[in-house]
Amino acid sequence: MTRTALSLRSALALALGGCSPAGAPDAEDPADLLSETASPEDCLLLVWSSQEKPRAQFDRTHDFVDGGAISCATGTSASQFDAAIAALRDAARSGNKRRMLAEIGLPLLYIDAAGNRREIEDRAEVEAVFDEIFDPAMIALLQRLDLSQMSVAKDQGGFFTLGAVWLVVDRDGGRPRLVTVNRQTLDEALATARDRAERNQGNRIPFD
Repeated sequence: MTRTALSLRSALALALGGCSPAGAPDAEDPADLLSETASPEDCLLLVWSSQEKPRAQFDRTHDFVDGGAISCATGTSASQFDAAIAALRDAARSGNKRRMLAEIGLPLLYIDAAGNRREIEDRAEVEAVFDEIFDPAMIALLQRLDLSQMSVAKDQGGFFTLGAVWLVVDRDGGRPRLVTVNRQTLDEALATARDRAERNQGNRIPFD
């Protein structure tokens, strides 16, 4: 669970706990009931309280993606994810390594094609192995990122292509950073897509 998720859960738990009648017997921790009792609007209000200039209309319109409400799952808003995704996508398209490095959070978890995990805590080290992590296939994925294709996992963050890349925030209402690059997952997703395409081609009905 991220620090942001803990903070958001604690704030909502306090709000929910304050509604309990005095002297009532102890029940489940309100934080444990958060997913059932907190509405997306509650989550958005708490997220906005940590932002100087929230984009309320955009956030309400784009809060729901695969996996649930962005605000409740990640502790930040859709507009913050959208800005981070756009910056990462544009950096990948530009070919500018410095712009790419600016969008990476530390530590960066890199999982290679064989499934070997490496947690990189130093930006200079990320730069040293940049071409290994961000090879043409990974760059191509980043160039296509779009908020509408994102999924979220409760208290973990936002991800794309089955988890090939993960974006996570480190404070309530903050801007996400790229914190996980999983080449093994990307390869599996690409192989699945190729198999599906080949099956579809094989099932085509020829026109006379």
